[in-house]
Amino acid sequence: MRELDAIDRAIIDTLQGDFPLTEHPYAQAAERLGIAEADLLARLERMLADKVLTRFGPMFQIERMGGAFVLAALAVPEARYETVTAQVNALPQVAHNYRREHLLNMWFVLATEKPEGIAEAIAQIEAETGLPVHAFPKEREYFVQMQLEARV
Repeated sequence: MRELDAIDRAIIDTLQGDFPLTEHPYAQAAERLGIAEADLLARLERMLADKVLTRFGPMFQIERMGGAFVLAALAVPEARYETVTAQVNALPQVAHNYRREHLLNMWFVLATEKPEGIAEAIAQIEAETGLPVHAFPKEREYFVQMQLEARV
């Protein structure tokens, strides 16, 4: 992985929370950065491939769109961890999956187009893995915008 240059850092700093909503957003963002649209796209692709960025895209409030999401966890026996990870991650409803040092050692987010999809996804995971899913629905929502300055 190569070091981030000043343009990479400017891309990260500039596009957090302020991505243009226009017909040609990448062209507008590139113009604001003083680079070509193709250069912006190539740099974003490289930073994603190099894992400098883990994700580049919008954050949606799924409930406002008629869907649902829930934080969920499993207690996975160590000997089955890789197999269960593959089973869980194979579901399109699984948005993130994290390993934790805890009795509940696999945590993931389920996101579905309809609220009833959560129960269906949980039932599918339980049927495929033979393990009970512990669901933790959101009780309250907080909006915190965190912007990080790109540093080397």
